[in-house]
Amino acid sequence: MRDKSIVLTRSQIDQKIDRIAFEIYENSFEENVIYLGGISGNGFLFAERLVAKLSEISDQSVRLFELSIDKDAPLEHEINLSVSNEELQGSTMILVDDVINSGRTMSYAVRKVLENKLKVLKIATLVNRTHRRFPVHADFVGLNIATTLKDNIVVQLDGEEVAYLD
Repeated sequence: MRDKSIVLTRSQIDQKIDRIAFEIYENSFEENVIYLGGISGNGFLFAERLVAKLSEISDQSVRLFELSIDKDAPLEHEINLSVSNEELQGSTMILVDDVINSGRTMSYAVRKVLENKLKVLKIATLVNRTHRRFPVHADFVGLNIATTLKDNIVVQLDGEEVAYLD
């Protein structure tokens, strides 16, 4: 087994979250309400942290919801949102995941949320791999990292907070 190469420490993750929250606010300050949809698992934990920071820096209403998806088999199980479709109509939404590796999970998540007529859809990620198999573009990125297709980025947001190349 290869040694893990740390790409973000706990303090760096905190800094990236703060910066991304400010970028989201700068890009959506005219909106009364924004929706942050965290992809289940670390994406949702990351979204919770962004919501907490946005609540500190703005008076916008930020509504958090979870997007549940089977990352290994997205077509075999239903993708669910913890918010109603009616509530999302005409909304400004930020779809959030901890890392974009291949882009597959985000592609299926985008497909699901686009069943709603949104005003704006943007993507936020803590770590963005620049080599991927699906054409996903993140608007708010903590760290861009060039990897090979064999490499995998792992983010831990509960317990020891760290991102590493595995």
